[in-house]
Amino acid sequence: MPIVIEPYREEHEPAVQEFNRRLQAAGDPDLVFYKSSRPKWLPQIEASPVYNEYLVAVDSGVVRGAYALKHEQVFIPGKGSISVACYHHPLSEGIVDRSYASIGGLMVRDALTRQPLLYSLGMGGYDRPLPKMLKALGWSLVQLPFVFKIVHPNRFLRDMHALRTSPLRRSLMDAGAATGLGWLAVRAAQSALRARAPRSGPVTSDRVAEFAGWADALWLQAREQYRMSALRDSETLRRLYPRTDDHFTRLRVRRRATDVGWAVVGERRKDAKYGSMRVGSIVDSWASPENALDVAQAATRELETQSVDLIVSNQSHTAWGHALERCGFFNGPSNFIFAASKKYAETLQPFAENSGGFHITRADGDGLPRNF
Repeated sequence: MPIVIEPYREEHEPAVQEFNRRLQAAGDPDLVFYKSSRPKWLPQIEASPVYNEYLVAVDSGVVRGAYALKHEQVFIPGKGSISVACYHHPLSEGIVDRSYASIGGLMVRDALTRQPLLYSLGMGGYDRPLPKMLKALGWSLVQLPFVFKIVHPNRFLRDMHALRTSPLRRSLMDAGAATGLGWLAVRAAQSALRARAPRSGPVTSDRVAEFAGWADALWLQAREQYRMSALRDSETLRRLYPRTDDHFTRLRVRRRATDVGWAVVGERRKDAKYGSMRVGSIVDSWASPENALDVAQAATRELETQSVDLIVSNQSHTAWGHALERCGFFNGPSNFIFAASKKYAETLQPFAENSGGFHITRADGDGLPRNF
C-alpha cells in the first residue's frame, strides 16, 4: 500500500512511539516526534487562527514520518493579514533507512497542499538537510542575524564551550579571564558600541502579567512600517504568552508615560555549548523601528537584573540589529534560516531586498515555549 499522510490521532500514538525508538536507535536522543496527538502548545481552539496541527506518514499501520504545522497570520503592507503556516519538526524514517529517503519530500509536498503559503525557520544552517531540500524545491532562503551580549566576561571566557575548541583557544581564554585582560577588552568594545547610541528621553519599563488593549494600539501604530510581521495583537500575544506561563517576563515600555513598545525575555534552557552559564534571551519585541532602541535597552536591563551571564537574540530587521548593537551586542555566526515557499515568497517580493525589513524574532516559527 502507498504511504498515506493523515492527521495524527490518538490511535497513532503507539506507532509514533515505535517510530521514535527506531530513530533514537541511530544514536540521537533528540530525534523524537510528539508523544501526544493533542498539541500541548497551541492546541486548536475555536476562533483562534494560531494553532498547531500534527500529521503522520503511515505505511500499512506503521508510522514512517511525521511533521507539524503551526498555523498563524502575518501582516504584509498592501496585502493585509494573510494566513500562513510554519513547517516544523519534520522527521522521516529516511534518517536511519535510506529506503525511505523519499518521505521527506513527500511530507513537504503534502504540507504545501494543505497551506501553499508555507515557511520554515531556524533549521541549523544552510548545510543541514532540510534547508538544502527546500532550496532544491525552489524556496527562497535568507540567513537572519544572531547577536549576543557578554554580561559577565570571565564566566563567558571560562564557560563558552562553543569557542573553547582547541588547547590554544582554551589557554588564551583562561589567560584572559585570569589576568583581567579579557574583561577589559570586552568592556572597551561594548563601551565603544554604546557610545554610538543617540540619547532619548526618560524610558521606563514595567513587568506586566499579560498583554491587553495597549498592545493593540502599538500593533496598529507600527505594523505598516515592516515589510512583513507575524500578528502581534493582544489576542495573539495572550495565546503565545499566557499569564499562566511564568517562565517569560513581559515588559511594557514607555517614554514619558506614552507606550512605545514591549518585549518578552526569558532564560534559555541549558545547552552544552554554553557550559554552566545562565543565558538570557530577548525572545520577542515590538515597536516602531525608531523606538527599537528604547525597547532593546529595556529588555537588556531586565535580563541584566536577573543576573544572566550572556544575552542572545535573533532579530531580522536592520533597525533592531542596530539597536541591539548600541546596547553592547556583538554579531555572531548565525544558523537561523528563514525559508519561504514559492507562493509565500511571491507575496514578499523582492524577497532579498525586503528581507531586512521583515520583523522576525526567536518567538516566530516553533520557537516557543522554550525552544529559543
